[in-house]
Amino acid sequence: MSSYIYDRLSGQDTTFLLWETPNLHMHVASTLVFELGPLRTDDGGVDFDGIKAFTESTLHLIPRYRQKLKWIPFEGRAVWHDDPEFEIDYHVRHTSLPKPGSEEQLKQLAARIMAQQLDRDRPLWEMWVVEGLSGNRFAIISKVHHCMIDGASGMDISQILMRATPDQTIEPGPEFMPRGVPTDWQLMTDAARLRIRQPLRALRGIREFQRETENIRDELALRTRAVRAAITSQSSYASKTPINGKIGPHRIFDWWNVPLKDVKAVRKALDCTVNDVVLTVVTGAFRAFMTRRGLRPEDLDFRIQAPVSVRREGEKGTLGNRVSAWLVKLPLGEEDPRTQLEQIRETTNELKDSRSALGAEIILSMMENMPNALLSMGVQAASGTMNSIVTNVPGPQFPLYTLGAELLAMYPQVPLLPNVGLGIALISYNGNVCWGFNADRALVPDLDCFVDAIRSSFERLADIAEVKLSPPNANAAF
Repeated sequence: MSSYIYDRLSGQDTTFLLWETPNLHMHVASTLVFELGPLRTDDGGVDFDGIKAFTESTLHLIPRYRQKLKWIPFEGRAVWHDDPEFEIDYHVRHTSLPKPGSEEQLKQLAARIMAQQLDRDRPLWEMWVVEGLSGNRFAIISKVHHCMIDGASGMDISQILMRATPDQTIEPGPEFMPRGVPTDWQLMTDAARLRIRQPLRALRGIREFQRETENIRDELALRTRAVRAAITSQSSYASKTPINGKIGPHRIFDWWNVPLKDVKAVRKALDCTVNDVVLTVVTGAFRAFMTRRGLRPEDLDFRIQAPVSVRREGEKGTLGNRVSAWLVKLPLGEEDPRTQLEQIRETTNELKDSRSALGAEIILSMMENMPNALLSMGVQAASGTMNSIVTNVPGPQFPLYTLGAELLAMYPQVPLLPNVGLGIALISYNGNVCWGFNADRALVPDLDCFVDAIRSSFERLADIAEVKLSPPNANAAF
């Protein structure tokens, strides 16, 4: 039996390492706002030691949180192995805002933490416990490298690190016994064996495909069309806009809350999907924002990347990335929200029919054995075709707790992509849709104006749908 155990990163996970530059960090973050509740200390602070102990007690359920990278010599790929020097104190950190800490101060802190790169010599995650918030609240700012998780697995982790009940007990996890670290020679030997076995694995995959497919000819035709559609969507470039350009070192972060019942009421009234509502709101906001910046929206070929989970039922709870993407052209030239919605619905239906996400998934699977130089070139080519990213992750519709302290809201921070200075992420949680806006400070210094445009765009769409919206901030954490 081998004295060492490791996991090899997939090609898709590797791309998030290759994408990283000194100014462009590929970690996913979120700002979680809690009631202090039973975690309040006598001086009005937060029980940091309790949170740290509770977090450590759950890590046996997330083995990747105690593993770090080791690179295979000459091959340029990495593996995960147990970190024999793991220290919980490095990863769970304690900080404070000047009392009474405001919403704006928390946003600024989250932006600064987002702008700092994770240390690749340690497990790639951090958790900052923030006390000093006004209104008897505290926050946790979480950072996890994108090579470890996608949106769906990130939500799975959040439900491991919290509970669905206000239970305050801490059950210590099993003692961490790190397994041996593979040597360079062992990694190179294993990689050589992997290359030798590639033809056999490919043949086995073909046989499994034949066994599981009822009509091979139709399935091959479908996959060919899907790959063609995915390649066609990348064959031209989006328009250059003020939010696209060289990414600098500083970030700006903002958020917005809207009751989920309002979004569902608009969806029902307009007979569309929640995702269509979101993309229509984003379309109206970008149209107003580009007009404010002095551009003619009707002249723009404006595209957003919309990640699509391809995680199968049996893969629920596993880490790593199982995500494809749609490239959606937003109809910024249309002023009427109803016309915007109709065009978006037509576009998303075409993407579903063409199986564009399947095509992108097939292309990503072909990247598994691609040299890093080609892998990096493919990633860079794809990044030139979009103006922004919009990701929408469903979350639990029940309250979560950390040692009895209720989670009020979670605001996601999607990492920026090359030349993409504004990213939008949404998480639905316990009756709310929490929007998070992450931007390059130099490219989008007026992010607050864009958030106002999102709010106004949703109100216009609700007005057309004849939906009466809930009072402002009825369920917001601030």
